[in-house]
Amino acid sequence: MKRYATEFIGTFFLVFTIGMVSVTGSAGAPLAIGATLMVMVYMGGHVSGAHYNPAVSLAILQRGAMEKSDFVPYLAAQLLGATVASAVVVVLTGSSFAPAPSTGGLQAVVAEALVTFALALVVLNVATAESTKGNSYYGLAIGFTVLAGAASVGNFSGGAFNPAVGIGPILVDTISGGDSIADVWIYVLGPFAGAAAAAPVFKLQTAA
Repeated sequence: MKRYATEFIGTFFLVFTIGMVSVTGSAGAPLAIGATLMVMVYMGGHVSGAHYNPAVSLAILQRGAMEKSDFVPYLAAQLLGATVASAVVVVLTGSSFAPAPSTGGLQAVVAEALVTFALALVVLNVATAESTKGNSYYGLAIGFTVLAGAASVGNFSGGAFNPAVGIGPILVDTISGGDSIADVWIYVLGPFAGAAAAAPVFKLQTAA
């Protein structure tokens, strides 16, 4: 249970930060999001592995670094954390938020897939590889990957790189009267495709 609670908490604060900087229009949004992910990774890495992302959980499952029985509970905890965080943002600010592309759906899916591929590959290499075991930089590497992704394609694809970041806010936005539900497939297909591609590349990198 402690692993699932940690996944809930980490995903909650990641999505809460995304929501608050989105609603307030903070100019430092990418830095705030990357920094929040970094500190949450350090907070929970030793407990749950600090996935906070269903796509990352998929890559780690494919890599063989998590129990199959944990996969669905991890996803449930992540999606619940994202949804609760989105609701709290509405309570605090009176406004809902949701990722939205500024381009066509296919282009947004490709951008989401590419950055999630990079994120999952970084996670696999810095947090699950035997050759980097016990390092102190894994949280920084993961947080900066998301920071770079948010800064480079955030305004292009919506910058989720995480199905929970897509589904939770879109669900709450739809309940609040928004029309973002039509974009949800982008933030499911893109991140899962990118993460699924990262696992075999990692195995190629680490093959004897």
